[in-house]
Amino acid sequence: SRRAMAPNALLRGLALAALLVLSPTLAARQTRRPNVVLILTDDQDVCLGGMTPLKKTNALIAQMGITFLNAYVPSALCCPSRASILTGKYPHNHHVVNNTLEGNCSSKLWQKIQEPYTFPALLKATCGYQTFFAGKYLNEYGAEDAGGVGHVPPGWSFWYALEKNSKYYNYTLSVNGKARKHGENYSVDYLTDVLANMSLDFLEYKSNFEPFFMMISTPAPHSPWTPAPQYTKSFQNVSAPRNSNFNIHGKNKHWLIRQAKTPMTNSSIQFLDDAYRKRWQTLLSVDDLIEKLVKKLELNGELDNTYIFYTSDNGFHTGQFSLPIDKRQLYEFDIKVPLLVRGPGIKPNQTNKMLVANIDLGPTILDIAGYDLNKTQMDGMSLLPLLRGDKNVTWRSDFLVEYQGEGYNGSDPTCPGLGPGVTHCFPDCVCEDSYNNTYACVRTLSTSWDLQYCEFDDREVFVEVYNLTADPHQINNIAKTIDQEILEKMNYRLMMLQSCSGATCRTPGVFDPGYRFDPRLMFSNHGVRARRFSTQSL
Repeated sequence: SRRAMAPNALLRGLALAALLVLSPTLAARQTRRPNVVLILTDDQDVCLGGMTPLKKTNALIAQMGITFLNAYVPSALCCPSRASILTGKYPHNHHVVNNTLEGNCSSKLWQKIQEPYTFPALLKATCGYQTFFAGKYLNEYGAEDAGGVGHVPPGWSFWYALEKNSKYYNYTLSVNGKARKHGENYSVDYLTDVLANMSLDFLEYKSNFEPFFMMISTPAPHSPWTPAPQYTKSFQNVSAPRNSNFNIHGKNKHWLIRQAKTPMTNSSIQFLDDAYRKRWQTLLSVDDLIEKLVKKLELNGELDNTYIFYTSDNGFHTGQFSLPIDKRQLYEFDIKVPLLVRGPGIKPNQTNKMLVANIDLGPTILDIAGYDLNKTQMDGMSLLPLLRGDKNVTWRSDFLVEYQGEGYNGSDPTCPGLGPGVTHCFPDCVCEDSYNNTYACVRTLSTSWDLQYCEFDDREVFVEVYNLTADPHQINNIAKTIDQEILEKMNYRLMMLQSCSGATCRTPGVFDPGYRFDPRLMFSNHGVRARRFSTQSL
């Protein structure tokens, strides 16, 4: 027969049972995986002061964790970049090439081939996470030809997604597949604040028995740059930075850059200064969102077990090489983004100079959740060893940047004289994109070289090369003067990266000890170059 429990032991057992009934989160929190929050801004640069307005974010994330000084996107445009975050893949592997349905942005094909294997889908299906999305998803999300707002991608327990592109007022949200329209009343409709309130509600009412993943995707600082009313007078004396590549002619660059009018007109400069100021104003509401979120996590007792990532989908330019405002170019100001992380095991106030990319976010978050990364087809690497400060980590020295240009079949109505094939033109006939603004680059950062090598898919097969150690603002194209052997190696490395998938995207770069180069292979791989920018696989 079983021995009777000693009175003291019985009392202790009853007390523990009562404690678990009263506080069901105690045992769960002690054993479960960390929570993860990903904040994604829209078009926020880091090279031109984009983080300056975010004082609270700096104090609550950067100073409490790690800032990656060399974080990049593989395509400087919203939809391809966001697809890279969700899939952990380069654009040539997820096949989202621009912001249109025809470019595979939130298309039926994307929904069928890629969405079931995004990292949130894996988190929910195999790692037991409850998942929450709020904000801008992909630029064509909600398009009638792709299921409208009734389409809720797999992997999301709670879905509050913006129809189409960023707005601040007068927009439609998909609330778990049901359309909800918003107007222009600041107190109930301003999108950044609506996202903050939805996030706080989720943290208040979610299950306490499962870890959670939140992705909060703000409209700021994307156009139309509508600040909250309390911030319309902020930064009145701020203007776009006048650095050494501001308002100069882009000599020795691709024709699209060379066509920009230099010097810019006074009206263009006034326009871009105004845009720069308003972008900062919109970011103040993001700063408020971060503060509310961190305070709520702290109040819930969950902050210490939560990783918070802060980044942007691409950079931005305001007057560099006399291009007024946009992204989608190959230069640092467009491809470099902020990346701040705080969380368990991350020491405060750190910086890291390793070359990281947004294709690393998915693998990192799955690694945090305990998922076996060998089971994925992702091109990126887990940042977890860097976050923990592991010693002797073998890391990449290069990555791929690729973009497929957009252009109208007819002439742009703003600039009929330029003929067909251009788009995003300004009144003074400066165009920000064209069909043959199609390029691919190897961005290298090693102990010996800080280099960018780019090829355009045009009749010139135009090449741009920059030594960023000597020329951080990428003013001087050294394609015709750099050592021929380096040029050949970079050309071959570019071909290899453009046909890579999964582990082959993580092989040694040109300046790594393990790199092997056989010039004879260049002639047997010309088929790669012919396929590079093909959309036939869409």
